[in-house]
Amino acid sequence: MPNAAEILIETLVEWDVDVVFGLPGDGINGIMEALRTRQDRIRFIQVRHEESAAFMACAYAKWTGRLGVCLATSGPGGTHLLTGLYDAKLDQAPVLAITGMQFHDLIETFTQQDVDLTKVFNDVTIFNAYVADASHMENVASLACRSAQSGHGVAHLSIANDVQEQELEDAERSKRNRPNHVPNRMFHGRRLPAESELDTAARILNDASKVAILVGRGALGARDELERTAELLAAPVAKALLGKAVLPDDHPYTTGGIGILGTLPSQEAMEQCDALLIVGSSFPYVEYYPPGQARAVQIERDAQRVGLRYPVEAGLVGDALETLRLLNERLRQKTDRSFLTQAQEGMGRWREMMAQSEGKADSTLKAQAVTKAFGRRLSADAILAVDSGQNTELAARHVDMREADDVLGQPAIRVRVAADRFCKGGGGNGWTGFLDHTP
Repeated sequence: MPNAAEILIETLVEWDVDVVFGLPGDGINGIMEALRTRQDRIRFIQVRHEESAAFMACAYAKWTGRLGVCLATSGPGGTHLLTGLYDAKLDQAPVLAITGMQFHDLIETFTQQDVDLTKVFNDVTIFNAYVADASHMENVASLACRSAQSGHGVAHLSIANDVQEQELEDAERSKRNRPNHVPNRMFHGRRLPAESELDTAARILNDASKVAILVGRGALGARDELERTAELLAAPVAKALLGKAVLPDDHPYTTGGIGILGTLPSQEAMEQCDALLIVGSSFPYVEYYPPGQARAVQIERDAQRVGLRYPVEAGLVGDALETLRLLNERLRQKTDRSFLTQAQEGMGRWREMMAQSEGKADSTLKAQAVTKAFGRRLSADAILAVDSGQNTELAARHVDMREADDVLGQPAIRVRVAADRFCKGGGGNGWTGFLDHTP
C-alpha cells in the first residue's frame, strides 16, 4: 500500500507535473524518497535557497501555463518560500507549495521548528490545508492542484514528518471518504458575458467618435479578434507592458506602451478619446487612464477585477477571444478614421525619436543602441526576462515585438518579454505570461 508521500507524488504525476523545485530537509524526508523512486517520471531540481524554489515554480507556471510546484522543509524552510509565493499570488500564477511539519503529535508543543505553516501561508494562498493522514491526502492533493489552476493562485499542503510515511492501510478512513472518488484532471469551459452587457458595450462604442483600446496580458491569444475590433472602431491600441506581445510593435493599429514606460501617442489617445475599451488588463497606474471624459467598456475573465482602475459602464466577464468575437458582431464600421490616423502619425514621429536616441554616438556605450541591437539578435522563440529599473524601460521601448512563424505556421510574436511581480514584466503570444500589475 502506498504511503501519504507516495500518494502525493503520484497525484502530481497524474496532474501532468513533471518538475518540482525545492531544497531537501529532514522535515520532508518521506516526500524526497517518493520523488527519488519516481525520478523517471518527475524531476526534482535542487536549489540553494527555498525562496529560489518558489520563484522558479512561479516562473515555470507563468512561462508554461502549467502547475508550478515548490517543496520546502518545516519551519524556516517553509517560511523562506513566502516571497516567491507572493509573486505567484499577485500575478495569479498557479503554484502548489508543499511543506513539511514536525511529528503530528508534537505540533503546538514548542518543539524544534514548531511553526504552523498553514497559519503563516493563510494570506498568500487560495487553498491551504494540513494533511491529517494518508487517506486525507487522496482528496486534498488533487483539490490543491485543481484549486491552484482554476483559481490562478497559490495552493499549500503542509504534511507532518511521520504522516508522510504513513501507509494508506494504516489510515482511519471515514465512511464518507470513499477511495478514488476525486478525479485527477482539470475541467475547462467557455466563459461568456451576459447578452445585455454586450448590447450596452456595443452602444457605447458605436456612439463614440474617438475610441481607444487598452490591452494587457489577458488579450494574448485573441489577436485576430482584437485586430478586427480595432479596424471596426478605427481605434488605436495602447499596450500595457504585459500586453506588449499582443500586437507587433510596428503594427499599424498600435501606439505602443502606456504609462511610465509608454509612448506619447498612447497618452494622447487616452486624453482625447471619448470611449475606452479595456481588454484583459488591470494596468494599475490610474493617472495614465483618460482624465474622466471617456465612457468605458472592460473585458475581463475575473468579475472581481472589472472597474478596478476606471469607472466602467459595461463589464464583459468572459474570455477575451470569445467576448471580442461576440462584440465584433454588434459593432458598426466607423467611417471617420481621423482619430486613428492622428495616432498613427504620432507613432511615426515617436519612432523617429526613438531611432535618433538609438543611433546617437555621443557615448562610448549608449544603452538604447545596445538594447536595440540586442533585440534584433534575439531568436524567434526567445523569452526576455527583465529586472526592475532602467532595464525594464529599455526593454519596453527598444526591444521590438516582431512577426515570426511558429512551428504551426501561424503568426507569432518574435520576442516574449517577462519579469516577476516585484520587477515588472510582460507576456508572449500563446503563453500564459503575467497578469497585469506593471506600468
